[in-house]
Amino acid sequence: MNSHKFSPESKMMSHGYKPSLSEGSIKCPIFNTSTFVFNTAEEGKAFFEVAYGIREKEASEEMGLIYSRINNPNLEILEKRLCLWDEADDCATFESGMAAISTVFLEFLKPGDLLVYTHPTYGGTNHFIEHFLSKIGIESIGVFADQSVEEIKSIIEQSGKADKLAMFYLETPGNPTNDMVDIEAYSILAKEFSTDENKVIVAVDNTFMGPLWQHPLKHGADLVLYSATKYIGGHSDVIAGAVLGNQEVMNRVKVLRTFLGNMISPNTAWLLMRSLETLKVRMSQQTKNAQEVAVYLSKQDKVESVSYLGLLPEGSEQYTIYKKQCSAPGGMISFNIKGGEKEAFQFINALQLMKVAVSLGGTESLVQHPNSMTHAGVDAEQKERMNITDKLVRLSIGVEDVKDIIWDVNQALEAVS
Repeated sequence: MNSHKFSPESKMMSHGYKPSLSEGSIKCPIFNTSTFVFNTAEEGKAFFEVAYGIREKEASEEMGLIYSRINNPNLEILEKRLCLWDEADDCATFESGMAAISTVFLEFLKPGDLLVYTHPTYGGTNHFIEHFLSKIGIESIGVFADQSVEEIKSIIEQSGKADKLAMFYLETPGNPTNDMVDIEAYSILAKEFSTDENKVIVAVDNTFMGPLWQHPLKHGADLVLYSATKYIGGHSDVIAGAVLGNQEVMNRVKVLRTFLGNMISPNTAWLLMRSLETLKVRMSQQTKNAQEVAVYLSKQDKVESVSYLGLLPEGSEQYTIYKKQCSAPGGMISFNIKGGEKEAFQFINALQLMKVAVSLGGTESLVQHPNSMTHAGVDAEQKERMNITDKLVRLSIGVEDVKDIIWDVNQALEAVS
C-alpha cells in the first residue's frame, strides 16, 4: 500500500476517531457522560496511576477513560487534532483562554519566583500578573518589543532575582498593536538562566496567529497557549483555551487541570472539532481580506498609522522577526485615527457591517477600542509606553466579501468630523 503524509487540514476530518467504536457514525458523537465503566478493578487502578502522575504511561499503553473531569473521548480527539498543527506531543484544553493561562502560571511559578513577560499582552493576562500573582509573592518584570535581549538580560541581572527567574511569558504578536518578539532569542536566554535544578520555561500566547501562521514550539518555546475561543473556535459561539507542549511539561499541566477541574465540556470539545475542519479555509480568507483592508487604511487621510504585519517595512527588526516566525500576516489590524477618542468613537459608531465587540478571530468582522475596553484596566503609564492610546482602533477581519468590508470602513471614516 502506498504511504502518504497527509496535511493537518486533511486530517482534521478523522484523526484520532474510530467510527467502529461509535456505531459507525461518520462524526464523533457527543459523549455526555460523567463517568466510565472499568472492565476490572486492576484496570481502574492502572488508569488512576497514570492520571494522577503516580507513574509514567508505558510505551504501548493507552490512557483509559475514567471520569469526564479527567478525560473524555471528545476532549481526547480534539486534543490529538490540535497537536497536529504545532507538532506538539500533547495538548490540554480548558474552559477559557484565561483558564489555560492561569493554570500554566500556577503550575510553573511559586512564591519567590520571577516572571518576565512582554508588553503589550492581553488585558486579562496583564491583570492576572499584576494583581493576582503579585499577591502570592511572585514578582514580575514587563519588557517591550523594542528592548534588545542584551538589555533584558541586564535588567534581570540587576533585579537581584536572576536566580529566581522561572518563566518568560511572551505574547507575539502582542495584543492589540501586533508587536513581535523573537521567540528563539528568548529561548536561548532562558537556557542561559537555567540550571540543573531550575529550568526556565518559555511560554508563548499564539492567539493572534492561531495554530496556522506561527509555530512557537519550532522556535524553542516550551509551551504554546491559545484562546481557542478565537480562530480555533472561529464562530463566536464557544469559550475555550488550549495549551500544547512536550510530554514532560504537558503531564504537569494535565495533572493540575485534573484537580482544578477547569477542562472543557464534551459539548464545547465537539463544537471545536467541528470548527477545526474549516480552520485553514477560514483563516486563509481572513488573512487575504485583512491584507486588502490594511493597504486601504494605510492610504486614508484620516488614518495616522496602521499596525499590520503585512505592512512592516522591509529591513526593519520587526519585519525580520515576522519573516522568521510567521508564514502569513494574519487577520488582526490596529490603526491610529487622527484625533483621539472622539474620532475613534465616531468611526466605530458609524460602521454598519462590522459589529462593536471585544473578541476576535470569528467569521464576522469586529471592531473595538482597546484603551477603553480590553485594556481599560492596564496602568495608564504602561499603556502610553505600549502605544495604546485614545486614537487606537483594533479590527478583527472576518470572511465577508472584502469589497463590503472596505465600503464599510470608507463610509465610517467619512463620518469622522
